[in-house]
Amino acid sequence: MLPIVNQIPYFNKITLGEILGKRGENLNYWIKKLLKNGEVFALKKGLYVSKPYLLGLAKNPDLKKRYLEYLANIIRYPSYISLEYALSEYGAIPEGVYAVTSITLKTSRIYSNELGNFIYKNIKSEFFNGFEFKDFEGKRIKFATKAKALFDFLYLGKWTNTENSRINWDVFNDTDRNEFAKIVNSSDSPKMKKILEVLKW
Repeated sequence: MLPIVNQIPYFNKITLGEILGKRGENLNYWIKKLLKNGEVFALKKGLYVSKPYLLGLAKNPDLKKRYLEYLANIIRYPSYISLEYALSEYGAIPEGVYAVTSITLKTSRIYSNELGNFIYKNIKSEFFNGFEFKDFEGKRIKFATKAKALFDFLYLGKWTNTENSRINWDVFNDTDRNEFAKIVNSSDSPKMKKILEVLKW
């Protein structure tokens, strides 16, 4: 593989073709060969990462974690990380989460590759907001705020009550609660407004 491919977080078929000077069936042959030899891994159809790039990340677990979050934004675009993964990162749900969960404007979908599972759930365009930006080597990762991750989780999930919920409510401070209430009140969701009444936030 050419050095440039080993230094970028992902590349598509067109980019690889330009680097290799290949196209058409000749390019397809080389992609299959590289995949078979384990020199590159498919993130999804037409999107790849090189083995040397991943080996470089293996030395830094925190950097690799941020890389997976960055990929979650890329694999299905537009999207932002939210739901169980974000809530787990905030300490709002006790169990570990082994898939990166995201909100997208596209249809809901699951991608599985060598790096793990990436789960996407669709939401209305008016609810595609409430995210902040994290950094991955100068690139931005869209990541839901604690309040928005909770909103997405409750809006798209099944609500029982606060006692039976998986949520650790103690991690939400006054700022989080005010933000959650603001999101709910600006929505047209009777379900979420009912939940807000129960929470008394």
